Amino acid sequence: MTAKTETIKERDHHAALRRDVKFLGNMLGDVLVHQGGQPLLEMVEKIREMTKSLRSHADESIYADLKAEISTLDPELRKQVIRAFAVYFHLVNIAEQNHRIRRRREYQFQEDSGKQPGSLEHAVASLKENGVSSEVIQQLLKTLSLELIITAHPTEATRRSVLEIHKRIAGLLHSLDQPIHTERERAELEDRLFNEVVILWQTDELRDRKPTVMDEVANGLYYFDETLFEVLPQIHQELELCLSKNYPGQEWHVPNFLRFGSWIGGDRDGNPNVTPEITWKTLTKQRALALRKYRESLKVLRKRLSQSTKRVAVSDELLASVQEETPLLSKGERWQVEHEIYRCKLTIMLKKLDQQQAFCYRSSDQLLQDLKMIQQSVLLHHPKGYELKSLQKLIRQVELFGFHLATLDIRNHSGEHEAAIKEIFHSVNLAEDYSSLPEEKKMQLLQDVLQDPRPLVSFKENYSKETQDVLDVFHMIRRAHKEFGTRSIEVYLISMTQSASDLLEVMVLAKEAGIYRLHPDGRIESRLNVAPLLETIDDLVAGPKIMEQLFQLDFYQKHLSEQNNLQEIMLGYSDGSKDGGTLTANWKLYKAQQEIHDMAKHYNVRLKFFHGRGGSLGRGGGPLNRSLLSQPAETLGDGVKITEQGEVLSSRYGLYDIAYRSLEQAASTLITAAAHVSTEAEQSNIRTGEWEKEMDEISSVSLSKYQELVFKDPDFLTYFKEATPLPELGALNIGSRPMSRKGSERFEDLRAIPWVFAWTQSRQLLPAWYAAGTGLSEGNLDNLKQMYKKWPFFRSTIDNLQMALLKADLMAAREYLAMVENKHAAERIFNDIETEYVQTKKALLAITGQNELMDHIPNIQESVRLRNPYVDPLSFLQVDVISKLRKKDEESDAGELLSEVLLTINGIAAGLRNTG
Repeated sequence: MTAKTETIKERDHHAALRRDVKFLGNMLGDVLVHQGGQPLLEMVEKIREMTKSLRSHADESIYADLKAEISTLDPELRKQVIRAFAVYFHLVNIAEQNHRIRRRREYQFQEDSGKQPGSLEHAVASLKENGVSSEVIQQLLKTLSLELIITAHPTEATRRSVLEIHKRIAGLLHSLDQPIHTERERAELEDRLFNEVVILWQTDELRDRKPTVMDEVANGLYYFDETLFEVLPQIHQELELCLSKNYPGQEWHVPNFLRFGSWIGGDRDGNPNVTPEITWKTLTKQRALALRKYRESLKVLRKRLSQSTKRVAVSDELLASVQEETPLLSKGERWQVEHEIYRCKLTIMLKKLDQQQAFCYRSSDQLLQDLKMIQQSVLLHHPKGYELKSLQKLIRQVELFGFHLATLDIRNHSGEHEAAIKEIFHSVNLAEDYSSLPEEKKMQLLQDVLQDPRPLVSFKENYSKETQDVLDVFHMIRRAHKEFGTRSIEVYLISMTQSASDLLEVMVLAKEAGIYRLHPDGRIESRLNVAPLLETIDDLVAGPKIMEQLFQLDFYQKHLSEQNNLQEIMLGYSDGSKDGGTLTANWKLYKAQQEIHDMAKHYNVRLKFFHGRGGSLGRGGGPLNRSLLSQPAETLGDGVKITEQGEVLSSRYGLYDIAYRSLEQAASTLITAAAHVSTEAEQSNIRTGEWEKEMDEISSVSLSKYQELVFKDPDFLTYFKEATPLPELGALNIGSRPMSRKGSERFEDLRAIPWVFAWTQSRQLLPAWYAAGTGLSEGNLDNLKQMYKKWPFFRSTIDNLQMALLKADLMAAREYLAMVENKHAAERIFNDIETEYVQTKKALLAITGQNELMDHIPNIQESVRLRNPYVDPLSFLQVDVISKLRKKDEESDAGELLSEVLLTINGIAAGLRNTG
């Protein structure tokens, strides 16, 4: 294919997307006229044209007219105008998702077998071409692991009801893409699509209350129910097929390397609503969903497997099993045709899924055993090479999801554990005031307790409610292990880990609940992986020393041997970025992984790094496959965990095809990166000492610049609160967790999510790029160019900075200065931000050799360019409505104004496709 042909094809692809956007836009226009009359459509068009003209050329008269038009809008019309722009973005996002699905199918239809870059087929073929042997891949698959953890972090601004309408619109748009429809069928599809857009317009986009934790649990389970239960087995099956095709003659069975876990219902850090009872309810709901899915699949199998023992010979094991278990069912419950042996067995299995029965399955292993018995029997009479895919898929699902569905992580703040230990130690005269002890004494006390098999806690002791709550969590974990299996809860995460004692405190609490046990013969039984969460810049620097202290302890090594010699370590991207800026945070995270990995190797400890990334660029976000590539390559071999949260869940996992593509890209990236490392003796081709020294210097300069503004400028915090919709965000009702720790007004206690969310709304996106330009300008440009070409970490960092600058818009951001009372301070701080923006853009273009930001990914560049003129009206409207709301003395209209502010927040979030 020539370059000219590729350009034409790319243009054709964009033409299809533009056609869909225009089609949906026109449909929305018809809905606006129908619902609000011609004046509504005319006002929307007028404001859009004025903001578009301002982008083409700054004209003071147009600007003045636009401001006057917006400030004098009738409140009811203003609300409808805001909604019109917001709904438009929802439709554009659906069109773009449909376009991704269309592109994937086009690759699959291509004559050259459609090896789409990032696909599993492309990955395995490239391994073969690069001479990676089947033995290396077999070895790699034994340790390969990618776990994606869904969280309830409050960044999804869109209601579930609205997301379900989106899904229906997406399905209809996809159907319209099919060329086989008659004219009448097409007209009917368009009618249905119009009706859905009408329903979208008539649905309230705002939540009328904060979601409860159980609401959040239901939201998380939605993705398992709709896509993940089907997609995960499919990814494993596709990898097996690709390996068999490229490495024939080898028998391939891909282990379950890709899993999903959850924090929802287990994350107690700063959320008093997550109680042990709520966690138990969560586990029960998860099990109920898994069992329902298995019942549905067993019923489908029962319909299909109608083979008769009059026609085929089945296994003796199956016959004996049916004969033994049939009496467990009443005559009315049994399958009535006795020679349809599989149907008889599946009917028994359905009954055994009922957890109320005395003879029910006590574990998923028992269900798996029965399914494999059927599989072995079918192989006796079914043609070889034509396995029953539905049976294979169900076996894979049971292996992946068990009866627990998803492993639930428990998380709490280190301060909670220390306070509980302080009270317990005081009650048994171990320490008068544990908290005031130096770290060495704390460590010695904790070691003594952990090496003594006797318990500390007396159940007659009256502890404070806070201490009892902490203890109750550990007792609940022990009960969960008995009821739901040890896979139900495997990891306990400690927020704000600052010392080795933070981990030992949790182990002492686990010991009191019987999860950690020391036997008289010195043997240790430990059923919980205790994992530190390193969040701030200082904690990341201290991380290697903290972990080495633990690895040197004999009993800790024995504890690790119970975890397959695997230590999990979580890295927080949000607080580090808020603490030191995105460039410094990313580099400190990278270095911490390197140093901890090298140190752990000395102690023969395997590491699994858990990346606590948000959806937005300011919290470590970006494409999943690029997130994997940006890690030190040598750390990928023993497993990776990554959080998936908020708007990321709906954008990646709401639709089957998009979910498949996202997971396929992540899996193929992990496989190729890990295979490359396993075949390279040295890592010098991936990074050099000179590059690392360059990053140290750049990071140091960037940190100083960032902290000079954020921590040292006395007016900065006021500017942030007044020049963004931060005060209004709390009313958005998007999460059960408070916006700040301890309900405090201090910057240190403000959570990273509202910090990023507010800056995104004001179009400045400061956490995602600020201070990077000052740092990069100090580097050697020739070195930086080489680093961008050859070092995945640096390339990913630079590309994320490009994306942040492209999405940021300082022309629109300047409007927010009107909301700041101290005009002099606002102008001074904004000028500093503007100067840094220009410097950062200049540095990025010099490093990449591009003429414009994101030249290397034109489809994203085009998407942002087309969106900005439609986001601008929402920014102008947001500033106008917030200004009116903050000046309101009487309460009469405040509720309605706040509602309009929240609508603009929803609209901008949809327009920029990022929140927090």
